[in-house]
Amino acid sequence: MRVGIWGTRGGGRPAATVRRRCGPAGPRRRRAALLLGAALAVTGGAAACDDSGGRRPDPRDAVRLEVTPRDGTALARPDRAIDVRARNGTIENVTVTTKGARVEGGLNLQRDRWRSRWTLDPDTDYTVVATALGRDGRTRTVTSVFGTARPERTLEAALAGPDDRETVGVGMPIVLRFGQEVTDRAAVERALELSSSKPVEGAWHWFDDQSLVFRTRNYWPTQTDVRFRAHLSGVRAGTGLYGTRNFDVRFRVGDQHIIRADEDSHQMWVTHNGRLVRTIPISMGRGGIEKYTTTNGVHLTMEKGNPVIMDSATVGCGPGCPDYYRQIVYYAVRISNSGEYVHSAPWSVGSQGSENVSHGCVNASPENARWFYDFVYRGDPLTVTGSSRELEPNNGWGYWQMKWDDWVKGSALNRSLLVGPNGSTSARSAVQAPSQAGPRSSQGTHNGHGGASGD
Repeated sequence: MRVGIWGTRGGGRPAATVRRRCGPAGPRRRRAALLLGAALAVTGGAAACDDSGGRRPDPRDAVRLEVTPRDGTALARPDRAIDVRARNGTIENVTVTTKGARVEGGLNLQRDRWRSRWTLDPDTDYTVVATALGRDGRTRTVTSVFGTARPERTLEAALAGPDDRETVGVGMPIVLRFGQEVTDRAAVERALELSSSKPVEGAWHWFDDQSLVFRTRNYWPTQTDVRFRAHLSGVRAGTGLYGTRNFDVRFRVGDQHIIRADEDSHQMWVTHNGRLVRTIPISMGRGGIEKYTTTNGVHLTMEKGNPVIMDSATVGCGPGCPDYYRQIVYYAVRISNSGEYVHSAPWSVGSQGSENVSHGCVNASPENARWFYDFVYRGDPLTVTGSSRELEPNNGWGYWQMKWDDWVKGSALNRSLLVGPNGSTSARSAVQAPSQAGPRSSQGTHNGHGGASGD
């Protein structure tokens, strides 16, 4: 055959020697090359003049892809990360989908490992498609389809504030409540993500196993946009206890409203962005016993109600008690959990500005109470002075009563966070983030990454 003649042409020169001649060819050589190409196509041989100089790729340079959980894995733990690793190459693309949505994740600097950022939804199917490029220049794609386990117990979670799209005051906290006791506080805290359009320093604080609160070191800057995401689904909060619900809330910090109410002078002063806009005559708790004494310190406006039923049974004096009362009030703004409101009190107008006669609330005239009700946001700081009863930090939203260093100690990760437009990082240094000043009583001395667990 002609192929045999070509392979031994020129005195029996090896065919490999001929193939290395990759320059311009004359008509006879072109004709012979066409015949060789046809023969190689039939026999499956390597093409002439390839980039490897005729050498076959070394199998040791081929990329190996490892995906965890593996394809067909039954009921993987939801708190374990999806992990993709490339041996002898780099990862080109990883796509993870569940219920039509993509799963967040990222590559390391060497581009040989990809991990999902957050924990996985329990009792859910996932599909992983990963492509990598080997040192031999060839790509490989691997697919893994698996499901996650259904938890023995589910963690109930609720966001007490703020609401999505709410405009709030400069003292506004982020308050999470859990229906079961959380024994792995650190795992829950790692699953929480914050960003803000203006930089602040803040920290999470556990009051108990079911109450977690974020507070800034100083008041939020005005006109700040904040996004809070809680990636709790799949977080292992305790033995057999997993979260199943996520939160994604955006809120805006509005104008600065600072309110001060003084028991001795019977006046309340309201400022708007540093300017006094109203002085309101008031009457506060008459005292005599603790429950009728207005608490002293930095409160936050918590909620509004119009009307609200005031019932002394909520503070331990039910029907039959000598001081029992049950009364409907209007334009009521709650400032604690011990029954204190700023509200309309037409019956005490004669005492407002001169005498304290209430059961602990801040009484105002109907006109002033209505104005105040319409004016305030949730999370506006209201400081009471002159009282003998101190507000406890866990009474309502009395969080600004705690010094900053003590607040940070309540973090399961023992850290504060620097929060900005690109997210949050651990504040390891003593640098204070720019912000507006908070109350003097709250000032102490100057002083991550997702919830999926590792291997």
